[in-house]
Amino acid sequence: MFTGSSPFADYVDTTFLFIVGISTLVLIGLMGAMVYFVFRYSRKKNPHPTNIEGNLPLEVAWTVIPLILFMGMFYMGWEGYKQMIDVPKGAIPIKVTARMWSWTFEYPNGLQTDTLYVPVKEPVKLTLTSQDVNHSMYIPAFRIKKDAIPNRENIMWFSTPEVRSYDIACAEYCGLRHAYMYTKLVALDPPAFEIWYRDKSAEASKPYAPLIPGVSEFK
Repeated sequence: MFTGSSPFADYVDTTFLFIVGISTLVLIGLMGAMVYFVFRYSRKKNPHPTNIEGNLPLEVAWTVIPLILFMGMFYMGWEGYKQMIDVPKGAIPIKVTARMWSWTFEYPNGLQTDTLYVPVKEPVKLTLTSQDVNHSMYIPAFRIKKDAIPNRENIMWFSTPEVRSYDIACAEYCGLRHAYMYTKLVALDPPAFEIWYRDKSAEASKPYAPLIPGVSEFK
């Protein structure tokens, strides 16, 4: 946790820990109250039960406090969601097609690969769709997941700060070989990415134009 592998990772982790922390405190409070009432108001100590008409301060407290906590969780979730749908201008567009049981990544010039290559520190915009059933593209290290649905396009974006590879999985059960839908996201430094993109485009007889502004000449 808190690896900062994407613009969302730390915020999602913080939100998760906040919700888990609040839930833990509520659980401890409820369990403590239950144990206290079991002993404090046992039949041995209170052989004759007393009817309680109500307690306005308590009723207000157990209504208002959970509402505040719930709205706090909602606010944090909403802020995180807005970050995930606010695609930066100039993001590199890549089309993602899911099928039973593989992924295809198509770059602007039509180059297709089964592994997603991206440059570090550059925003990447993925447009997801499916050829058959519902799938869900999940990049655990980035804390992002988005469904790939037939006849519909969903948008996902990210950037990553370091050169390394990350797992991509399908998070929607899509058939007997659902577990086969693993592939990799490989993050390269911008010059290395452009070299890869140029060479793969040439191999596939696709026109090449740099995807990263200012990175256009190689040795």
